[in-house]
Amino acid sequence: MSDNKATGTIKSISEEVQVTDSFKKRVFVLTTDDMYPQDLEIECVQDNTTILDKVKVGESVEVSINLRGREYTKKDGSGLGYFNSINAWKIDTLKAMSASPAIETVAEGDGLPF
Repeated sequence: MSDNKATGTIKSISEEVQVTDSFKKRVFVLTTDDMYPQDLEIECVQDNTTILDKVKVGESVEVSINLRGREYTKKDGSGLGYFNSINAWKIDTLKAMSASPAIETVAEGDGLPF
């Protein structure tokens, strides 16, 4: 699957969780900056858990993600189900937009004809 990106603001960052002896993960929530913002829970797994050490809640970021999915048999035997996850492998902090230049005001008596 091709690489995708999501941009937005970090809403929360969890502590690292050791799921099994050989698997660890850390999740964060990204509020997208789309017209209709979405809160996405994104996972960092294994060695990628450390990429969250360089960002903070409230920062604007661009996240490189992979979409993951797998099929499983439901516990009640009623058929198949599907599990989806969003995995981050890179996070770049976005520079704050520079403020627009101040509009100069002209004081009365500057010799302008209006």
